[in-house]
Amino acid sequence: MKFEDFWYIIALSKQLPPNKILQRTLLGEWLAIFRDENGKAVALRDRCMHRNSRLSCGKVRQGKIQCPYHGWIYDNTGKIMAVPSEGKDFQPLSTRQVKSYQTKEQDGYIYVQLSDNKSEEFAPFAMPYYQEPGWETVRVINRFRNNVTNCAENFIDIPHTAFVHPGVFRTSRQQPLKMSVERRNGSTFVEYYNETTNLGWYSRFLNWKGYEIRHTDSFHMPNITSVEYDMGPHRRLFITSQSIPETENSTLVYTDVTYNYGIWNKIARPFVHWTAQHIIRQDIKILDIQGEAIAKYGSHFTNTPADTIHVFVESIRNKIAAGEDPRELPERSVEITFWV
Repeated sequence: MKFEDFWYIIALSKQLPPNKILQRTLLGEWLAIFRDENGKAVALRDRCMHRNSRLSCGKVRQGKIQCPYHGWIYDNTGKIMAVPSEGKDFQPLSTRQVKSYQTKEQDGYIYVQLSDNKSEEFAPFAMPYYQEPGWETVRVINRFRNNVTNCAENFIDIPHTAFVHPGVFRTSRQQPLKMSVERRNGSTFVEYYNETTNLGWYSRFLNWKGYEIRHTDSFHMPNITSVEYDMGPHRRLFITSQSIPETENSTLVYTDVTYNYGIWNKIARPFVHWTAQHIIRQDIKILDIQGEAIAKYGSHFTNTPADTIHVFVESIRNKIAAGEDPRELPERSVEITFWV
């Protein structure tokens, strides 16, 4: 198993109208993304075979991409269809073509898979309740100067929230919380207990009766985090983040905040968007700081029991990095008390 076996978001569907080219980087690979004559998303290596210009700087003509340097034209498989300097008698050469990659569209996202020789078929992660009746989704995109592992850990880490997001998303009260952490089948699952009102600015709106909150987090190989808060009828919230590895220390994160607030759905939308983006900006800042320290001193972490989630996530991603299947890791379940 390798990271290239999985599907990664490369763009929002609405970002790719006909005749537009998107320039993207995925796992260090340069990609040119466009739509063919049938409207299907196409992903080609962003390199013309002729003189190594970047295809993403060219144009789309009748569903084919044209290099900006000498005008060579490629179809949706990367096959050379025309060479202007060769005239109209040019014959396409199937033995010479730009590398192409598989694409899929799902839940308003365009996905790309880089691997030619997959260990098995995986499917893109299904975004919870996307466009279902009674649910609203706010979608934001942000770039982090850090790697996927550290981003994913941050998104499902409670202890940092009282210090990175004070007041907005929790306040340090030194209250005991319990969590059950389980690693199985390439995923990490967390369930929290004793949470009630320490949710920042919107605590009264989200949980005005002070019920115990059902809060679960999960990580799914290789790059998905999902956070769920269930505070009763019409008070449910999902935060799903897909961390896309551009390079070793650049991660583009697509985040869906999907919620059911009943009659408040539409009214809450601008507040949900602003709060989500505000919190993410704070995370970007702290992960930038962490990334700088890692670049200088390396990734040498000192863990406590409250970091069990991090340890499990790292074990899963390390297995994939080693070319192994993390589903073969032994199942583990741990009960932990920590303070926030």
